[in-house]
Amino acid sequence: MKTIRFKSGVTLLSASFLAITAVSAQGITTLTQTASLLVVNRHVVTSANLLQDNSIISHLDNAVAALDKGDKSATTQELQAGISGMESAAQTQPTSFKDKLLAQAKNLKALLPLIPNGALGNGILGKAVSLAKLAAGGNQLEGLLAAGSLLGKGSQLTSGLSGIGSALSGLGGSTQSSGQSLISSALATVGKLNQGGLLAKAAEPAAKTEVKGVLDFVKGVL
Repeated sequence: MKTIRFKSGVTLLSASFLAITAVSAQGITTLTQTASLLVVNRHVVTSANLLQDNSIISHLDNAVAALDKGDKSATTQELQAGISGMESAAQTQPTSFKDKLLAQAKNLKALLPLIPNGALGNGILGKAVSLAKLAAGGNQLEGLLAAGSLLGKGSQLTSGLSGIGSALSGLGGSTQSSGQSLISSALATVGKLNQGGLLAKAAEPAAKTEVKGVLDFVKGVL
């Protein structure tokens, strides 16, 4: 009888151990799935933000092009769309550029009443749009830095840096030359982040430093 009880005890212990193991495995699986979902969700949000930023820049560029053609209606519509996008980005992607983004949106709003009567010159709108694009690009880049690791984000960073470069071209002068030098250096580094492996990991610290340098420069311009 003692032997039978001993074996039953072992059986019970084994069953309990298996049950605990199953529960633990299930918990680990659940945690893994949750972590995976968070990563996916963060990627989706980042991609959505990138689309929003590109849309802002597209509308602002279209406004300048429409004014060049003398299309007042299209100029107004595109400028309003760009302003709305900037205000939305300031709320959905808040960074230290939030106030600067809203300030540039306010500056663009002040130009809207000048469009119907032809009082808004191409040069004035072009400079205002360039400053707005700087704020939008800065907000985008800082958002990417705040999201964590830059590995695999080379294309997004390149897009943001190129947008800032385009905005600086609209301002011209020493501002453009100084900024383009920083951007060129940053572009060469962030391009390595999508190559994977040790090369990408080694490039990440320098990429962060150089992108932050560009952001500091942009803040100084704004």
